[in-house]
Amino acid sequence: MKICVLPGDGIGVEIIAEAVRVLEALRSDGVKLELEYAQLGGCAVDATGSPYPEATQKLARAADAVLLGAVGGPKWDVLPRPQRPERGLLGIRKDLNLFANLRPAILYPELANASSLKPEVVSGLDILIVRELTGDIYFGEPRGITIEDGKRVGRNTMIYNEDEIRRIGRVAFEAARKRGKKVCSVDKMNVLETTQLWRDVMIELSAEYPDVTLSHMLVDNAAMQLVRAPKQFDVVVTGNIFGDILSDEASMLTGSIGMLPSASLDENNKGMYEPSHGSAPDIAGKGIANPLATILSAAMMLRYSFNNEAAAVRIENAVKKVLAQGLRTGDIWEDGCKRVGTREMGDAVIAAL
Repeated sequence: MKICVLPGDGIGVEIIAEAVRVLEALRSDGVKLELEYAQLGGCAVDATGSPYPEATQKLARAADAVLLGAVGGPKWDVLPRPQRPERGLLGIRKDLNLFANLRPAILYPELANASSLKPEVVSGLDILIVRELTGDIYFGEPRGITIEDGKRVGRNTMIYNEDEIRRIGRVAFEAARKRGKKVCSVDKMNVLETTQLWRDVMIELSAEYPDVTLSHMLVDNAAMQLVRAPKQFDVVVTGNIFGDILSDEASMLTGSIGMLPSASLDENNKGMYEPSHGSAPDIAGKGIANPLATILSAAMMLRYSFNNEAAAVRIENAVKKVLAQGLRTGDIWEDGCKRVGTREMGDAVIAAL
């Protein structure tokens, strides 16, 4: 397995280190890994002037999968927009055609009290958010800030074609077939023509999946329903910007965004795997970041890109065991539990393997 490792910025270095240690602990099971490191984001800007330098591009394209920490931080916010770390993240997604972002939001029973909602509302939560990742307003043209009639005007373009919608829809329907056989498509068709097309294509596609129930929900209502009755959802499929917002909202249902892994896949299941959270520069270097989302992202990598279900399940069961033992990083800590740091949590997961 050729893995391109991109620690990135902030806490990315610390959490990636623990995920790599967990992967290396599986070598005794015959899991063969070839790890190569490169730079993405702010660290790449500092070193090369580009958030997605050519050397990283070559390594990412040649790898079977990419394992990413996090990028960004206020130190780079003053740079011209093309040089900002987030452009490196958008760049690698586009370059590798990683159009399907899978974000599972699963509440472990031990973390029911860590959720911002009442335990009875979130107990047993298991949602998969499927977010289209290479289109929509984040990539649409024209874009930019111009001067018109003496005034500054900001412009971004929301755009999808039917093929882009259809291929992400297939990912959602296929995932639902392996779960609860329900897909909720989220749009804003009452206002946005782009998402009227989204709904039309989803309805057409649903005819190919008679065993899966398709429903529709406007994005503002979906945001409300996620905190009112989140267990009504099985698979949620939506566009880039709506998915960005809703998946972060869903992460808090699980107790902390530090628990939310993600996979971004191309049409052949080559993927980039990363925690859903950011670089958290305020706690970087303190050894207190939660590495579990990154470790669980590594498990997703084994499952989707390397088709190694057994190894993926071993990691996921190890995380469950550690939580059952009462070990918690600060973001999920509560009375009666033992507070541990980033390295200690990694040690505990490796021991649980």
